[in-house]
Amino acid sequence: MFEGRFSKLLQKLAFWGSSPKYELLAKGELETLIDGQNESKAIEKEKTVVALAPKEASKCHREDLAKAFYVDLQNGLSEFSVTQRRLVHGWNEFVADNTEPVWKKYLDQFKNPLILLLLASALVSVLTKKYEDAISIAVAVLIVVTVAFIQEYRSEKSLEELTKLVPPECSCIREGKLQHLLARDLVPGDIVSLSIGDRIPADIRLTEVTDLLVDESSFTGEAEPSSKTDTPLTGEGDLATLSNIVFMGTLVQCGKGQVSPGPWRPSPVGLQLRPHTSLSWTQGVVIGTGEKSQFGEVFKMMQAEETPKTPLQKSMDKLGKQLTLFSFGIIGLIMFTGWLQGKHLLSMFTIGVSLAVAAIPEGLPIVVTVTLVLGVLRMARKRVIVKKLPIVETLGCCNVICSDKTGTLTANEMTVTQLVTSDGLHAEVSGVGYNGNGTVCLLPSKEVIKQFSNVSVGKLVEAGCVANNAIIRKNAVMGQPTEGALVALAMKMDLGDIKDSYVRKKEIPFSSEQKWMAVQCSSKNEEREDMYFMKGAFEEVIRYCTTYNHGGIPLPLTPQQRAFCQQEEKKMGSLGLRVLALASGPELGKLTFLGLIGIIDPPRAGVKEAVQVLSESGLSVKMITGDALETALAIGRNISLCNGKLSAMSGEEVENAEQSELAERVGKALQETGAIVAMTGDGVNDAVALKSADIGIAMGQTGTDVSKEAASMILVDDDFSAVMNAVEEGKGIFHNIKNFVRFQLSTSISALSLITLSTVCNLPNPLNAMQILWINIIMDGPPAQRPSTWTLEHHFSVTLCVRPLHVFSVVYLKASGFVPSSLGVEPVDKDTLRQPPRNVKDQILSRALVLRILLSATAIISGTLFIFWKEMPEDRASTPRTTTMAFTCFVLFDLFNALTCRSQTKLIFEIGFLRNRTFLYSVLGSILGQLAVIYTPPLQRVFQTESLGALDLLLLTGLASSVFILSEFFKLCEKFCCKAQKAQTPQEDV
Repeated sequence: MFEGRFSKLLQKLAFWGSSPKYELLAKGELETLIDGQNESKAIEKEKTVVALAPKEASKCHREDLAKAFYVDLQNGLSEFSVTQRRLVHGWNEFVADNTEPVWKKYLDQFKNPLILLLLASALVSVLTKKYEDAISIAVAVLIVVTVAFIQEYRSEKSLEELTKLVPPECSCIREGKLQHLLARDLVPGDIVSLSIGDRIPADIRLTEVTDLLVDESSFTGEAEPSSKTDTPLTGEGDLATLSNIVFMGTLVQCGKGQVSPGPWRPSPVGLQLRPHTSLSWTQGVVIGTGEKSQFGEVFKMMQAEETPKTPLQKSMDKLGKQLTLFSFGIIGLIMFTGWLQGKHLLSMFTIGVSLAVAAIPEGLPIVVTVTLVLGVLRMARKRVIVKKLPIVETLGCCNVICSDKTGTLTANEMTVTQLVTSDGLHAEVSGVGYNGNGTVCLLPSKEVIKQFSNVSVGKLVEAGCVANNAIIRKNAVMGQPTEGALVALAMKMDLGDIKDSYVRKKEIPFSSEQKWMAVQCSSKNEEREDMYFMKGAFEEVIRYCTTYNHGGIPLPLTPQQRAFCQQEEKKMGSLGLRVLALASGPELGKLTFLGLIGIIDPPRAGVKEAVQVLSESGLSVKMITGDALETALAIGRNISLCNGKLSAMSGEEVENAEQSELAERVGKALQETGAIVAMTGDGVNDAVALKSADIGIAMGQTGTDVSKEAASMILVDDDFSAVMNAVEEGKGIFHNIKNFVRFQLSTSISALSLITLSTVCNLPNPLNAMQILWINIIMDGPPAQRPSTWTLEHHFSVTLCVRPLHVFSVVYLKASGFVPSSLGVEPVDKDTLRQPPRNVKDQILSRALVLRILLSATAIISGTLFIFWKEMPEDRASTPRTTTMAFTCFVLFDLFNALTCRSQTKLIFEIGFLRNRTFLYSVLGSILGQLAVIYTPPLQRVFQTESLGALDLLLLTGLASSVFILSEFFKLCEKFCCKAQKAQTPQEDV
């Protein structure tokens, strides 16, 4: 029976053998399979890790953070976790979405309407088979766009040297080792260790902290560092109130902490942690990197903000449209005149197009570009980087400057400015910054105090230096800025080393609850009982005092004396000072009150003078700050803001204010009222306002990287007074552009009018082709700019002939020549800064400018036609003398016209003959060249000229000077009219 059952079992096994066969896996293969499954699960788990918002992370306990980021707070992340998280979150850096390739930036230069108009004229030249003409225009356009592109590209490269988007290195715990990494390597969940002086590399939720202070002025605008904790928060608040979060880009001022329960020693990979010792580091978990940090959020907002067009760009756009209408008007007029005379319309159209092309001054964009480039280069020498060319001119019409206080108007260096001793002595302190430069002077005698020459002041300063943890090295403070100010005060009184004469036995640290700190010390040099030194808020320190110091003698602290000290404290507080009270004594309950010290972040050197000059020139300077209202008012008074007539709005008032009363919000509101707003700032919190302003101005040294990216100008040395130089430069540039426009268009109108009159009247050609080429050489720079127009072989009469004067006008207008270009480099008039900002609605072709252009053109046309008519023989034939006289007359007219175009309002004697040497060299070269053409025999044969007598030259010079005399007389009449109006205005007011 058993055998039967066994055989059946074998049959079943044989049957099963026909199914798929399974074999046992080797031990190694089994482990590989399990590891693969675990790795897949681990990858999926890592993909679920997301960055936490600061408000959400601030409420988490340590255990919640560890679970949310799958991290061991003691050992940090593994390299596997870091790799997987980087695939999801990317590098801890910022990538500008709108970063354009170089070729696209170059092509953007062609968007200028005037450039497009020139390209259109080149196309018309091609269609009318004037190929050389088209090449000439194209070359001029390429010069313009290339020069503009190169200058802006160089500015960007200069900016890159200043810009470092994130701190280069940080300390991070990974796999139980403290490693030094590039900040860009961080991922959410990394455990970062911070020490004094570190820049925060990412948004971090603190987990182990003791007495940590972080400078968040770049983020919040507050000069005073923020105290940080590691306890979870329960209430709601804004980002500035999150005391257990530190943000990317801020700075660790001071603090103590434990990195883990162990010390370290160098290891091949990093720093190996070992148990049972502590380090002076602060530890936290990375909750946001790159664009997921608050720094990144501001960066994205800044990128989304559009930069408005500059007033110069708008003016040039309008000028381009005006010239286009002018060109079509010329075509229509010529065709209509030809139709009336019964000429062929196609011929008339060809001539009209040629004249229209001649009327378009492509020399204008060249000179504008050169003028702007020179302005940018001058600003670079004054340590100001301008990122976009038109921005230089924009400052000329800026009428509001909104400035951040901390780090811009002020030095961002806390400084003691006033002392009041307990026995009623007052002293003022000079000098700014963390150094010993400055003095302490008693008031009102101005006696300079050193060491203990005055016992009351000496004891007050000694207490501030001893109850102190800050260190000053190389004009920089390591520790709290307020304590650094007290050390600097001691240095000014030669008491900087007084702290070394004591041995500290105990420290009671400052806390926000008790509002004071104290140290217990014993003297190294004298055998006396231990002393306590205390500093803090007046109302708290005075509670521990029973006596007050009077010339070195402790006297009982009476209610009257207490009231006097309280009154002095309130008086100093009303001036915007941060007031510290100091005391010393053998016991905490029996201290001797020493006095009060007033500290403030003082104005930068030169700011007061710059504000005064800007105000006098019609600019309104507004200060925007997140600091206390009293502090803002004190700084405003110190720098003479609004001539001392200050009006201020608190944060609550701003929230409830109307749109017309209001920095991103204030700046936009001002722009909507038509103001041209310049915004200065250095912090992350300023970036959006800098981008949206007409002119964003960032600080080069203290400015954050995101503020530099957003700004259109950067003050390399953080010198606010450089804004004054930039405003002056901007006003001067616009005046130079108008000077060139006047010269260019008056020449254009003169030439076109001469063409029209000589054609309509059937007069002979006043100039030959070689004379026109020579004019091109001496007046317009590079030769052979416009030879193409020689092929224009149309005439209003039946006869076909070359119209050289037309060639002359076209050539004369087409290039940025020596004389016209020299008008663009006219030095800035010193009186320019005193002039009010120009109205953005003012056109380049204003009524006054058009009147001056027509005046000059009328003089040139009349004088040249007179000479041409006077020298013409009776048979109306063209002779060498006729063409030589007309040729020389027109050249001299233009040189005198250029001389008067150097200024629109000032006489030549006021601006000076020798101020613009480039102009003088250009004019001198043109005159010498003209004389060589007239009097050198080989050149006479080439140019078909003949020698002119001295009387001829005197006649031509006297006649040509009429355009100069007429223009100068016109300026003089304008001055008398202005004076008469000013004289009448007060009488009318009365």
